Amino acid sequence: MGRAEARQARQRGARRTQEGKPTGIRRFFTWKKLLGTFFGLCLLVMGAFFVIYLMVPVPSANAAAEMQSNVYKYSNGKILTRTGKINREIVGLEKIPKDVQYTFVAAENKTFFKDSGVDFKGTARGVMNTLTGKGKQGGSTITQQYVKNYYLNQDQTATRKLKELVISLKVDQKREKSEILAGYINTSYYGRNAYGIQAAAQAYYRKDASRLTVGEGAYLAALLQAPSQYDWAVASDTGKKMVTERWNYVLDNMVEESWLDAGKRGSLKFPVPKEPKAAPGMDGQTGYLVDAANAELERQGIGEDEIKAGGWTITLNIDEKRQKTLVKAVDKQLEAKLDRKKDKADATVQAGATSVEPGTGHIVALYGGIGATEHWLSNATRRDYQPASTFKPVVLASALENHAKTQDDEPIGLNTTYDGTSKRPVEGSDTPFAPENEDDKDYGPVSVQRATNSSINSVFAQMIVDVGPDKAKKTALDLGMKDAKGWPERPAMTLGTMGASTWDMAGVYASLDNHGKKVTPTIVKSAEHQLRKADLKNPIGDQVIGREAADTTTAAMTGVVRSGSGTNAAGDYEAAGKTGTSENNRSAWFVGFTPKLVTAVALFGEDPKGNQVTLTDTVNAGRANGGGVPAKIWKQYTTGALGDDDAAAEFDLEVDEIVIADPAPTPANTPSTTPSKSESEEPEDKPTKTPTKTPSKTPSDEPTETPSADVPSDPASASPPTDPGDGDPGGPDGQPVTKP
Repeated sequence: MGRAEARQARQRGARRTQEGKPTGIRRFFTWKKLLGTFFGLCLLVMGAFFVIYLMVPVPSANAAAEMQSNVYKYSNGKILTRTGKINREIVGLEKIPKDVQYTFVAAENKTFFKDSGVDFKGTARGVMNTLTGKGKQGGSTITQQYVKNYYLNQDQTATRKLKELVISLKVDQKREKSEILAGYINTSYYGRNAYGIQAAAQAYYRKDASRLTVGEGAYLAALLQAPSQYDWAVASDTGKKMVTERWNYVLDNMVEESWLDAGKRGSLKFPVPKEPKAAPGMDGQTGYLVDAANAELERQGIGEDEIKAGGWTITLNIDEKRQKTLVKAVDKQLEAKLDRKKDKADATVQAGATSVEPGTGHIVALYGGIGATEHWLSNATRRDYQPASTFKPVVLASALENHAKTQDDEPIGLNTTYDGTSKRPVEGSDTPFAPENEDDKDYGPVSVQRATNSSINSVFAQMIVDVGPDKAKKTALDLGMKDAKGWPERPAMTLGTMGASTWDMAGVYASLDNHGKKVTPTIVKSAEHQLRKADLKNPIGDQVIGREAADTTTAAMTGVVRSGSGTNAAGDYEAAGKTGTSENNRSAWFVGFTPKLVTAVALFGEDPKGNQVTLTDTVNAGRANGGGVPAKIWKQYTTGALGDDDAAAEFDLEVDEIVIADPAPTPANTPSTTPSKSESEEPEDKPTKTPTKTPSKTPSDEPTETPSADVPSDPASASPPTDPGDGDPGGPDGQPVTKP
């Protein structure tokens, strides 16, 4: 072979060698290099994920996840209202029926009880959908959805999805499946402003979650996929078809997983939800009831911040029927007579009332005003008005309890005689006091019973001096009144010149009705939170005054209703009570009770700026006395609030004397020819039921009649049922007392 041929042979070999090797960019993408790169990337991703797993902690719950509403209920368990920004009430899994629990697993994640908390395939698909702008991701497990609701937010970002995955793995390792399921059920949104299964059960089926059926649970579980679209009340035909199909899907999955018997499954019918109902707000009496309950819980040691944080189920002692009866009584006896929009004087009239069971201390009804969204200050609990002559029975009770004597050294009792002369200066006091009786009437010698019936100022002014203002005040505090500012221990306090609320006075009279055992009115029956239960104090306390003193005071007040200033309260029940009208007719009261129910009713004069004004010539011509509209409200309410058995109950009084009937006092001067319209009206409807015989502590073993009013044998000689002692109380120097 010559040189030329050898050179050509070498060139052909070089070309063959070059043809067998990758050239250009192909040299960098061999299958070996690609495989190596893939595994390298996998290791890198795994390493990065491991680092992220270590670095991303399980965060605290987001603010919205733990927000709950407070639920307020009537004593019968019916919801009064909910408060809070988020309508949620967290309930434990043990309160949710087992088959209802399974409906959520069947709907969202059949492998929940076996998986690791994460669906990697679904998560990867979701991330890709998010990155490529194809919409919301899908495929999340129950654990992932719980993590999103409880720890994170609803942002649709790849970063949030990655955090969800990491946290879900950690949560699944650290939490029991039951805890995760409970969290998911309680944090999910069901539509109709309902967060969590308890709120959803109420919103769609008007029942607690504990009473849901499996069919109802399946609907709520199906609802989570598209709450707005699947709400039966607003769903289109397509939406109804889709939610029905999903409902069937849930139940079929339960049968497949052996969580539901096939036979039972076949008998189930689609449970159509109830129509949406607006959540009760804070208008009307609701706001007053809620505020009163919250204030009581604070007195019981639960902080305001704890209450505002939500999660409480607060059951009130308020009886729904009695509450409505009280509102109707005020509407008929007061509001129907007023023109608040056109008459400025009528617009100043405010009403308040508190009703208590003396045997339990439970507040069963409360009236705070025309509406909590219109008049925010509750007239049931305000203490800025004087209780006036409703305080006089406290003075009598104190005299009896302390075995006080008159200036003539005579023991004070219902038959004790006092001088009823108007403007009579009291004897034995360092502070001069000479109060005027209403219309400046002089009654001359008069018994304590008659003075109670007719509320004679001069008699009780002397009585408080005889017992001692300090002792009378102690009795008042023992019975439940509050030591308000402006309560000096002077004779004028006998006319109720301190501040008091209908709540306070209902408690005082309930203590008398309860034979001297302290009654602290309570509006809260129970208060439960997921984390704690309020330890409420017993509203029935110790004996604060002797039974004889309490019962004798009660006996005296039966005369007020039977033939005194409170006859408008008389009905087919035994009753005792006392009227009261404060200085300048700024408040008018009737506080009365039967053996089973105590109710304080008051009217207050208040101008738009909150100043106290007179009630005169508002609801009726002349003075708005306690024996008028307040007594009529009391009667209508009490008649409707008492059941047959309670209405038939009789006072069980232990008294030490029989009241001797004496003629009605004849005023020395001419009575006013224009008595208050409200006080001069005759009792309505049913006749008064008088107390039956009661035990006596006299040596005789024979039963004696309960102390009664000094009813004259000649009815024509009786005084009109006015409240002469409820005029402007005089101050220590004989001048009118200013408002505390």
